[in-house]
Amino acid sequence: MIIRLFSIALVFFTSCSTNDWSANNSSMETGKDYPAYGGNKANNRYSPLTQINANNVKDLKVAWKYFANDSLSNVSRPREIQCQPIVVDGILYGTSSELSLFALNAATGEQQWRFEPDKEKLHNIRGVMYWEHGDDKRILYTAGYFLYAVDALTGKLISTFGNNGKVDLHEGLADNLGHEVKNLSVTATTPGVIYKNMLVMGSTVSEGGDAAPGHIRAFDVITGKLKWVFHTIPQPGEFGYDTWPKDTYKKIGGSNCWGGISLDEKRGVVYLGTGSPASDFYGGVREGANLFSNCIVALDAETGKLKWHFQAIRHDLWDRDFPAPPNLTTITYNGKKIDVVVQVGKDGYIYVLNRENGESIFPIEERPVPTNGLPGEHPYPTQKFVMKPKPLMKQLLTESDLTDISQEANAFVKQRFLEFPKMESQFQPPNEQGTLLFGYSGGAEWGGNATDLDGILYQNANHAPWQLKMISKEEREQELISLSPGNRLYVKNCSPCHGINRTGSGSIIPSLIDVGKRRSDEEISAIIKMGNGRMPAFSTISDDNLKAIMGYLNYNEIIPPKIKSEQNHNGNEAIANPDFPYVPDYFIKSWDRFTDPNGYLGIKPPWGTLNAIDLNTGDYLWTVPLGEFPELTKKGIPITGTETYGGPLVTASGLIFIASTRDERIRAFDKKTGKVVWEDQLPAGGFATPITYEVDGKQYVAIAAGGARGAKSGGWYIAFALK
Repeated sequence: MIIRLFSIALVFFTSCSTNDWSANNSSMETGKDYPAYGGNKANNRYSPLTQINANNVKDLKVAWKYFANDSLSNVSRPREIQCQPIVVDGILYGTSSELSLFALNAATGEQQWRFEPDKEKLHNIRGVMYWEHGDDKRILYTAGYFLYAVDALTGKLISTFGNNGKVDLHEGLADNLGHEVKNLSVTATTPGVIYKNMLVMGSTVSEGGDAAPGHIRAFDVITGKLKWVFHTIPQPGEFGYDTWPKDTYKKIGGSNCWGGISLDEKRGVVYLGTGSPASDFYGGVREGANLFSNCIVALDAETGKLKWHFQAIRHDLWDRDFPAPPNLTTITYNGKKIDVVVQVGKDGYIYVLNRENGESIFPIEERPVPTNGLPGEHPYPTQKFVMKPKPLMKQLLTESDLTDISQEANAFVKQRFLEFPKMESQFQPPNEQGTLLFGYSGGAEWGGNATDLDGILYQNANHAPWQLKMISKEEREQELISLSPGNRLYVKNCSPCHGINRTGSGSIIPSLIDVGKRRSDEEISAIIKMGNGRMPAFSTISDDNLKAIMGYLNYNEIIPPKIKSEQNHNGNEAIANPDFPYVPDYFIKSWDRFTDPNGYLGIKPPWGTLNAIDLNTGDYLWTVPLGEFPELTKKGIPITGTETYGGPLVTASGLIFIASTRDERIRAFDKKTGKVVWEDQLPAGGFATPITYEVDGKQYVAIAAGGARGAKSGGWYIAFALK
C-alpha cells in the first residue's frame, strides 16, 4: 500500500514538472486560443490567424457586446478597464472595472459565471492567468491586496489555495526587514507568468517614503505557498548590496516589477524589468547605483536565483520605470540567429539584449551627466545612452520643438518654457526652479508591444513633456502653517498632480474645481479611498482626514478633532505608517503635463505614434500618428495623434490592431506600410490591448472599452468578426 501511494505521488509530482501544467501549447501555436497575457509567455502579442486580412478587414462588424460593470451608470467608481482578456477552449475570461472576474462564451458574449472579490483597496489590473492539470482548471488573478484562485469552469474559489482561496500579497515581503509591512500598499496591476506549477509575479507599491519592498516572488499554484523570493533591493551578503548605503533595505522600498514578466520555458528563465526606488525624484538616503532598480533581470524560474542583470539607469531620479513586460523573440544579426529579450522604457529607449548573457546587441555609450542635484542628493555621474534603435521620442525639449498648432498656443507655451532653466541633459537632476522632462507617460507604456516572426517590433509611443518642481520639507511646512486642515491635506497629497489651484492638467489629470457639483460625497470618497486611473488608492486614510479633504474640495471646511501625520505615494505626509519612518528632505511641489492653454500638449505634433522597428538592424521602417482630435482636424491641422494607453496586436495576415487613443476608436494598420485599413468607433475609450482567437472556424478580435481618462466611462467588452 505504501509503495502504491509512493508511486502515485511520484507520477503526480513528476507531472508537475512538465508543461502540461500551463495552458494548452498547441492552441497557443495555432492561435485558436489566446491563453496568456500577451498571447503567450514570451509576450509577443502575435497571432498566426489569417482569416481576417488586409482584403476583408473592411468587413469587420460587431459580433457581440458584453457590459462588464455592475451598473450602466457605474457612478460610484468610474475607472478604466485595462484588462487584456484571455481565451481558453472557447471561454473568454476578463475583469470589470471593479475587478469582478467573469467567464463568457467567446463566440456569443453570453456570461457563464461571475466572481466577486473583496471590494476594497481596488486598482486597475491588466489581465488574468490560466493554469490547468487534467480536470483542475484555474484562473489566478489579483484584486486589492489578494491573489485569488478561482475554478475556471464554475467561478468558485479554490478553497485549498492559500487561506480559503486567496493569498495576501504581503506574503514574503517582511523577511529580515525588522518592521511590519502589512499596512503598506501592495497590489499587482499586471499578471505574472506560470512556470510548471509556480506563479512568478511582481507587484505595484507606493513610490514614496512608505513604499513596500518590491521583491519578485513565486507562489505554488496548487497550495498558494511561497516558493522563493528575489530581493530587488539586496540584503547583506547578496550581490548588489554595496550599491546602496548600509541597511538601506530596511528603510527604502520600491524597485518593483509592475510591468509584467516573460518566460522562456525551454531555458527555464523568467525575464522582467524593474522600476525606480523610493522616493521618486529625490534619493538623498540612497547614494549609489541602486541595484536592482531600473534593471532588466533574468532569474532562474525554478529557484529565483539571478542569472544576469542589465541596469539601464543608475540612481533613478526621474521615475523612468520599465512599464511593460519584456518581449522575447529571435532576430538575425550579422548572419546569426540570436534569441533576444526586448525591453522598452518610459524614456523611449529600446534595449535589445542577448537572452543568454544580457549583453546588448546594438551599441550603448556611457557618458557623463549633470550632477548638480538638490542638497543631500547624490546623482550618479554617468548614464547609458542607447545608440540603436533611436529613442521612440525626443529626449530634450527645445524652443524649436514648441507647439505650432496656432500662434496663440505657441506664444503661451514659449512664455512658460522660458521660465524654466535651460536643460543640459535628459538626466538633469530635479530642482526647485523646475525641469522639463519626457518619460513620465511614455515613450512606451504598460500596453507593451508586438513582434512578428520577422523580428519586427510594433510599438505605440507617447510624446508628452512634463514639468517638475521640487520643494524642501522645511519650506513646505512653512507654507502649510496658515492653511485650514483640509487645504493642508490637499496640498500635501493632491496638489502635486491636481495643482495648488485644483486646475488639473488637461485630459490626464482632471480639474477638481467644483468637483462637489459633479460628484456626490460618496463618489468622491470612493475615488480617494480606492483610486482611479493613474490616481493611487489612499486606502488607509482616516475618516477625519477624508472628511477634511472632502470639505475643502466642496468649499465646506470640516475641521476634524485631530489631523494625523500620514504619507502618500509621493512621500507627502498623509497616510499613517509608523513602520516606515523614511521622510524625504524634498517633495514634489508641482508635477504636471506641459500644455497649451487649451490642454493640448505644448510641443509640435505628433503627440502619439505607432512605430515599426526592424530588430534585425535597429532601423525604423515607418512611424505614423496614432489617434486624432477631430476638432483640430476640422481646423485644417494635420492629424496630431493623441496620448496612447494600451498596446498593439499583430497577426500573420499582416495586420496590426490597436485602440488606446482618446478618440475612442479601434484601428487596423497594414504592418508593411503603417496605413490604416479599417477603423471603428467604440462606445468608450479602449485603453487596453486587443486579442484575437478562433471559435468554430471563425476569427474574432476583442477589446475592453472601459473609457475614462478625462472622457466618458464605459465598461464594455466588444468582439468583432467578419460579417
